[in-house]
Amino acid sequence: MKHEKQNQPASQGDLDEETLFIVSQTFKALSDPTRLRILHLLFHGEYSVNDIAEKLSLMQSTVSHQLRFLKNLRLVKFRREGTSLYYTHDDEHVMDILRQTIEHANHH
Repeated sequence: MKHEKQNQPASQGDLDEETLFIVSQTFKALSDPTRLRILHLLFHGEYSVNDIAEKLSLMQSTVSHQLRFLKNLRLVKFRREGTSLYYTHDDEHVMDILRQTIEHANHH
């Protein structure tokens, strides 16, 4: 029985307002096709804003806006090199959810 409980969600009443907010914002982040494309690209490596815009055929302003949203949720992080910022994903758990969801979608 102990093993079964490890795979179950927390019991009712265990989710405080902050946790609910973070979970809902994470799913909000994953519900946008542009953000999904950016996260999927960052799953495979580190890219500058310009690289992301070029690879995904998006405007640089669109990429910057979406990266700011993802950074605020701590789903991406960046490092500065000169005047350029290079982004990577910053949450293995969320990337696992993304990978599993993509695999699930590809089985249908």
